[in-house]
Amino acid sequence: MSRRIAIIGAGPSGMAQLRAFASAAAQQAEIPEIVCFEKQSDWGGQWNYTWRTGLDEHSEPVHSSMYRHLWSNGPKECLEFADYTFDEHFGRPISSYPPRAVLWDYINGRVHHAELVPGRLLKDAVRFSTAVRQVSSHSERGYLLTSEHLPTGQQSTEHFDAVVVACGHFSYPHIPAFEGIKTFPGPVTHAHDFRGAESLAGKDVLIIGGSYSAEDIGIQAHKLGAASVTFSVRTQPMGFGWPDTLQEWPLVERFTGSTTHFLDGRTRSFDAVVLATGYRHHFPFLAPELRLVTANTLYPDGLYKGVVFEGARDLYFLGMQDQWFTFNMFDAQAWFVRDLILQRAVLPDPQSQRRDIQTWLTRLKSVQSVREDVQFQADYIADLIELTDYPSFDLDTVVETFLAWKQDKKENILTYRDRCYRSVMTGTLAAPHHTPWMEAFDDSVEEYLREDSSPRYSALSSLTRQ
Repeated sequence: MSRRIAIIGAGPSGMAQLRAFASAAAQQAEIPEIVCFEKQSDWGGQWNYTWRTGLDEHSEPVHSSMYRHLWSNGPKECLEFADYTFDEHFGRPISSYPPRAVLWDYINGRVHHAELVPGRLLKDAVRFSTAVRQVSSHSERGYLLTSEHLPTGQQSTEHFDAVVVACGHFSYPHIPAFEGIKTFPGPVTHAHDFRGAESLAGKDVLIIGGSYSAEDIGIQAHKLGAASVTFSVRTQPMGFGWPDTLQEWPLVERFTGSTTHFLDGRTRSFDAVVLATGYRHHFPFLAPELRLVTANTLYPDGLYKGVVFEGARDLYFLGMQDQWFTFNMFDAQAWFVRDLILQRAVLPDPQSQRRDIQTWLTRLKSVQSVREDVQFQADYIADLIELTDYPSFDLDTVVETFLAWKQDKKENILTYRDRCYRSVMTGTLAAPHHTPWMEAFDDSVEEYLREDSSPRYSALSSLTRQ
C-alpha cells in the first residue's frame, strides 16, 4: 500500500514541499500519495491579499497579514529560488523590491504547471477551502487527521503516514494589554488586521513595536499622508534617519482616553494605534504532545535540522524559524523532508539528533552581531543543501546583500527600495522600477511591469549595488 503524506498549508512552505516532490517525480522517483490541506481558496499563504480581517467568509480566523501597497521589504535577490529564477519567470530584469502581487505571481509561476505524476498537477493535490481540525497519533504508526471542507461543513478523518506542518507562524497575533487602552477613542488595530494606510491620512498615528512590521507600516502611513507617526519601542530604537514627522519614543505606560503616557513621563494625543507586537507559534489542530512550543528564534529547540520534530516520528515543521532567508530556505527544508519521506536520507538515532540540535543552539547563543545572525542562517541552509540535490548557490553573496540592505536602510529609510542588486543565481543586475517607491501608488502586476525606457532617477549608478 502506498504511503500517504499530509501537508498542512499551501503557502510558500507548503508549495516548496509540493515542488520538492515534483522535482523527485521528474527524476522518475516513486512518489507517495500527497494530500495538501489549504484553508484559503487559493495557494500562496501570506501572499494572498484579502480585505477581510478577523474572520473570513467561513467564520475562520483570517490567515493572511498582507496589506494594500505592501512591497518587499528585502531584496528579491535574497529569496530567489535556486531552480526557478526571476529572469526565467519574467523574461527580463525587474527591480529588487517588487510589490506583493508580483511576488505572488513569481511563486505561483514556479508551481503552476508542475506535476506529481504525468497528467496530475500539483494543484490537484491541494484540497482548498479545507481546514485541518485535529491531528493525533494513531497507535504506533502514523496519524489520524480530521479536516473540514468549509463551504459544505463536511468533515472526514483519514490516516496518514507522515505529516508536514507548513502553515507558517505569522497568523496568530500577540496582543499585549496596556492600562487604560479600552478608553482610547480611536481605532486600535494589530498589524495582522492592518489592510492599508489610506485611513491614516492627516492623522497622528502611534505604532507600538520596533521591528519590521512597525517600520514598514510606519513608512506606509507616512507615504500615504499621515500627519505624524510615533513608534513606541520596548527595547532599543530602530535608529533610522526618520523624516521630521516620524519619531521613536519609549514604551507606552498607559492610556487616558486619546492621551498616551510613556515611560519617560512624556504624554501625547493620537488618533489611531497600530500594535506591531509580533505573532505566536500556535497550532490548535495538533494534539498537545505534537505541538512545537517555541518563541521566534533562528533555531527552534526540538527540531532536528530545523524541521524534524523530536517528540514524534514522521512529523515535520517547515518555516518555523525567525527569518532572514525565506523562499529558498523553505526549499532547502522541503527537499530534506522529501528525502526523509522517500527514504533517500536516514535519520540518526535520537541521541545524535539531540547533539546536533544542541550544537546549533550553542552556536546561536554566541551570536553577537547582525553579520553573525545572517551567517548563522546561511550556514544552516548550507547544511541542509549538502544533504540533498537542491541546487547550491552563493550563500556568502546573499549574506553580503543582506548587510548592504541593512546599510541602505540606515542611509535612507524612504529610498532603500530604489536600490538594485545582482542575482546570485543568474548574475543579472536588477532594473530600476520606472517610478521611485515613494511615488509609486499602483502596485498591480500590470503597472509594475509596464515598460518605461526613462526611469526617473538622476543618478542610476548611485542606486546600484554590484
